[in-house]
Amino acid sequence: MWRDSKEQAIGQKEIHSFEIHLYFLNSILPEQFQIDLALIDEQVVGMIAYNEREVSQLYIHNDYQGIGIGKTLLDKAKEQSSGRLTLYTFEVNEKAQRFYEKHGFKKIGSGHENEENLPDIQYEWMSK
Repeated sequence: MWRDSKEQAIGQKEIHSFEIHLYFLNSILPEQFQIDLALIDEQVVGMIAYNEREVSQLYIHNDYQGIGIGKTLLDKAKEQSSGRLTLYTFEVNEKAQRFYEKHGFKKIGSGHENEENLPDIQYEWMSK
């Protein structure tokens, strides 16, 4: 789900093997981030990795986008935040940009280094 969603969003094949991703999701990501999954009929249809300051990952299964799963996951991260969250999204992922802006995030920067070597945008959300 995560790999397919990312590949569709950025138009680029994943550079890491499935095994490396599995290790990242199970061993590295949980060291710094809370990971929540969205399930429908016991199938993972969404995931978010966040802490009190940052959203590291937010991916929704391609077949389940646009029905509120991302909003639900993002709202939980906002509730658990320090009142401010930052995140990055790729410039090519205009759908994600529209989603984050719709949910109160503002562009605050660009140019973060990433493995995909794609330009990105930094966003920030602050509670009112």
